[in-house]
Amino acid sequence: MNTIKKIKLKSKELSTIQLIVIFYLSALIVSTLLLKIPLAHRENISLSFIDAMFTSASAISVTGLSVISLKDTFNNFGIFLLCLILQLGGLGVMSLSTFLWIMLGKKVGLKERQLIMIDQNQSNLAGLVQLAKRILIIFVSFEMIGGILLGIRFLNYFDRPISAFKHGFFASISATTNAGFDITDASLSPYSHDYIVQTIVIGLMIVGAIGFPVMVEVYEFLLSLKDKKKFHFTLFTKLTTITFVTLTAAGALFIYILDSHNFFMNKSWHESFFYSLFNSATTKSAGLATMDINEFTPSNQLFMSILMFIGGSPSSASGGIRTTTFAIVILTIVFYAQGKSSIKIFRRELHSEDVLKSFIVIATASFLCLFSIIILSITEQGTVMEVIFEVSSAFGTNGLTLGLTPRLTTFGEILIIILMFIGRVGIVTCLLILRGKGSKEKFGYPKEKVTIG
Repeated sequence: MNTIKKIKLKSKELSTIQLIVIFYLSALIVSTLLLKIPLAHRENISLSFIDAMFTSASAISVTGLSVISLKDTFNNFGIFLLCLILQLGGLGVMSLSTFLWIMLGKKVGLKERQLIMIDQNQSNLAGLVQLAKRILIIFVSFEMIGGILLGIRFLNYFDRPISAFKHGFFASISATTNAGFDITDASLSPYSHDYIVQTIVIGLMIVGAIGFPVMVEVYEFLLSLKDKKKFHFTLFTKLTTITFVTLTAAGALFIYILDSHNFFMNKSWHESFFYSLFNSATTKSAGLATMDINEFTPSNQLFMSILMFIGGSPSSASGGIRTTTFAIVILTIVFYAQGKSSIKIFRRELHSEDVLKSFIVIATASFLCLFSIIILSITEQGTVMEVIFEVSSAFGTNGLTLGLTPRLTTFGEILIIILMFIGRVGIVTCLLILRGKGSKEKFGYPKEKVTIG
């Protein structure tokens, strides 16, 4: 009894941040055990614990990197389990848990609201339960619509309707959750000239990467048009959307330019357009591919690594440093060069704490990825470019690879698992674990200038 009381007391002492990490670690363990069930495997297939954990971590973090062939390893039941894990990773542990909690008729208390706030990267407790419900409804609606549309289109590629819709719904879930998994062992390469499939998938990838609050605000905006009410988008939505669209458009343009005399040399305008746009969109976090990335030049592969490092928007299924972090850092540099001490955008002024946090995130992420690149370049049998691409893909929870993933050593798999976990949970969350609940400083020292730059 004393031991149980100590455990309960200890759980109460844990900060909200620490509880979130514990929930994700618990989800990782449970998912690993589920994927280890022989009932989920094809005949005569044995899945090692480390490979099951890697696949589970990749699914929970909606990354898509895989050291095994999903097609040859899992049967239909295993694919179904994988879809459930992808939903858990894409929506977030707390959002899905909240919905189940509400369905059971339970009251969502203050502690649960704090967990949702951290998991969805929100700044206040107001309207969090409503937010969680709307996220689920919007997210699942897009998955269902995408699954039906892709299933209908895939009737042209599969002999049986059940196979067409099975692949259609899995592709829809994989794209919307930005997981990047595929059950064909060829990703979307068979549809490299099917622009209808690519357009649907690009739309689903954007839904998963642009951020849940943005989708909810767009939904509320459409309702306001119906009710003829005034509606104002938040600074977060404006900054996120502009940065996301700019990075996607600029990314597509640079991907084309960097390979205009190589991969795109003999391509038609529509082939070049869709290859460029799809690869720019998929680097936000999705990881689905319509071609072999090895066909690109090293300069293009490096550029795509940068896009994966940035990732998608906050409060989304994406990883990386996030688009708003990148935008704030660029804006800070521009405003500082102009001799301005504050950042004003859309008639709003950014908090100095958000600016500081952005630089901490990008600096910490850079050190983490650089350290990982150095270590993996020593332990793994791959080129430096393959390692850079693999690390960026793992941290950005992307899933694209130049072929290093299946060749990873056990140590390499563990390090990539850690990177995927940090990329999904977020740098800020991971840093806050170290300080726990924190405490106010009781005294200070005289300030002194230090030469910089």
